[in-house]
Amino acid sequence: MKSDTAPTTVNCPSCGKKVAWTLVEVFRPFCSERCKLIDLGEWATEGYAIADTSASLEEETDEFASDSFERSQLFE
Repeated sequence: MKSDTAPTTVNCPSCGKKVAWTLVEVFRPFCSERCKLIDLGEWATEGYAIADTSASLEEETDEFASDSFERSQLFE
């Protein structure tokens, strides 16, 4: 059973070129090894970063700790 539908395409994250999402495209989602290495270089030189959420996690932890402490005082 063969499908006549076109393969899914994505844009290369480095250059924006359309890339077919097939097994033939070995560098997907990148269009080439060059674009793949450019992206890797950006991560290696900290050109990309994931947002730091540790401040909000610390606030949530502090709130939880104080709430737990207040509840423990009720049972003394």
